[in-house]
Amino acid sequence: MNATITELKNLWARVLTKMKDIVNDDNIYTTFFADSTIYKIEGNRLTIAVNSNFAQSIIEKKYGTQLAMVVSEVTESNFIIDYITTDSIKEEDVPAVTETIKPKFFEYSQINPNYTFENFVVGPSNIEAKQAALMIATTPGKFYNPLFIYSNSGLGKTHLLHAIGNYIRKNNPHLNVLYITTDNFVDEYIKFIKGDRESDNLKEFFKTVDVLLVDDIQFLANKEKTQEMFFYAFQSLINASKQIVLTSDRQPSELKGLEDRLVTRFSSGLNTNITQPDTPTRIAILKKKIEGNGLEISRFDDDALEFFATNFGNNVRELEGALNRLIFYTINIKQSKHIDLALAKESVSSFIKVKDSKKKLDETRIINVVADYYNLTPSQLTGKIRTSEISMARHIAIYLCREILDIPFTKIGQTFGGKDHSTVMSAVKKVDKELKTNDQMKTVIKELKNRLK
Repeated sequence: MNATITELKNLWARVLTKMKDIVNDDNIYTTFFADSTIYKIEGNRLTIAVNSNFAQSIIEKKYGTQLAMVVSEVTESNFIIDYITTDSIKEEDVPAVTETIKPKFFEYSQINPNYTFENFVVGPSNIEAKQAALMIATTPGKFYNPLFIYSNSGLGKTHLLHAIGNYIRKNNPHLNVLYITTDNFVDEYIKFIKGDRESDNLKEFFKTVDVLLVDDIQFLANKEKTQEMFFYAFQSLINASKQIVLTSDRQPSELKGLEDRLVTRFSSGLNTNITQPDTPTRIAILKKKIEGNGLEISRFDDDALEFFATNFGNNVRELEGALNRLIFYTINIKQSKHIDLALAKESVSSFIKVKDSKKKLDETRIINVVADYYNLTPSQLTGKIRTSEISMARHIAIYLCREILDIPFTKIGQTFGGKDHSTVMSAVKKVDKELKTNDQMKTVIKELKNRLK
């Protein structure tokens, strides 16, 4: 696949802009750099055309190191730089470009090697999703396409997505597997467009992908231009019998802000759901996590594991977080090689207090839940520490107090260490503003509200 002349011009223009700042002398820049161009790219070699042998000598000897660094920064590739003079180029010579300049996130696919089918714990809540994912991995592009896995957060759909990628890379290494999050796709597409790169080249790239794994497709909502590009990529892959796997927090028919043609195509393959695991599955997950931490199962009493499975089973992340708290507690606070029920309860007593608190929702419960979510203490939220993490958590807690309880700003201020009316109002406005554009903030607020039910 060849880079276009426009791409090469835009690329070299960005290089020259940086070199002009480095040279910091208009006469030298104009004499030696201004009319230079990229002549060709072949493999890992980039050839620059300059106006004379003397210009080549000066650039190579005096600015060669800086130029190589700038080219590496702009192209995100380590090219070996060659030089040619313009008077040695024959008219009939056509620059041969064999390597395409690609958006950064297409140059690698960050599949987590720790997420495999072997360490995915199967139970009634996820067996169909596991079976569908394994079938797709063994015969990509042959059966259900796309595979659409949906569930609430933290139940294992991302694990299955990575497991598919790991299986295919191991058993069919010749296939080009691309894993991306929807947020990354959106971000890189915006950068791509702003960089004046030709969208046709981006479309061409998708033709090289054999398996496309996309996480959290719901974040494509209300992004019309990006949806157009994704639709093209989706359709071209389907037409070529290439495999697509998507994950979402809801089934296709419930996705809002997506074009009907996308929703229809998401529904055309196999949709499979993952629900909350039952207690035996939770216990099996705990045992798998314990082994993964290099610990012996025999150190844990059965009733201690059952206690965790019963009290922290909303999702796998919650279960893993509680287990991590237990391991931390028994290593750093109350050292013990044997974990019985009493020690298990003691290690997560702050969690249980939140869970066992009265159903009546008040400021204290909101503060406890938010503090627990961010692994902070309630006193850190209501205190005066102003690190970025604590400040954000504090703003969210203040926002929830106002949003859910609808209590006066002055009363909220008193709860949060005597803050004045304007400070509380400002915190609420900051969160409210973030919710309009920040999908991650929307997810955080949604998860916290679920915990407060």
